[in-house]
Amino acid sequence: MVRVETLLYIVKGGNVLLIMKKRGLGSGLYNGVGGKVEEGELPLQAAIRECEEEIGVIPKNVEWMGVLEFVNDGSIYSYVHVFISDGYEGELKETEEAKPIWFPVKNLPYDKMWEDDKYWLPIVLVERKKIYATFHFKDNWAKLVKSKIFILNKVENV
Repeated sequence: MVRVETLLYIVKGGNVLLIMKKRGLGSGLYNGVGGKVEEGELPLQAAIRECEEEIGVIPKNVEWMGVLEFVNDGSIYSYVHVFISDGYEGELKETEEAKPIWFPVKNLPYDKMWEDDKYWLPIVLVERKKIYATFHFKDNWAKLVKSKIFILNKVENV
């Protein structure tokens, strides 16, 4: 079954809050806060819940920035809704799942992140453009072999 997940990035004063993931897929890598959308939950609700669970804060002024489609070894694994936020309420804390760390937006540790991040994250964080992107990995996430990124010029509610 295809998963629906979220990623959320808090951006403030030229810096972005990443987490060092401590368990599960991507353990040991820096990433945004996020996780699985639960049954009956909207992606925005999931992003806010995951942020509170993983680092103890509630993001403010959350904006949807796009969807990432991930394929691993020929099978669709997940659709990930990406969000940004310009602040938060509460006090940042490290949990069993994640350690929050601030980085300059223009100097992210891409060598310690997922291989696809360097292609799409600057478009979202620096250019503030909405995207739809597909990333194909092989050998159980070991190598990115194909990708496409589409800039969404206009997104409308219908």
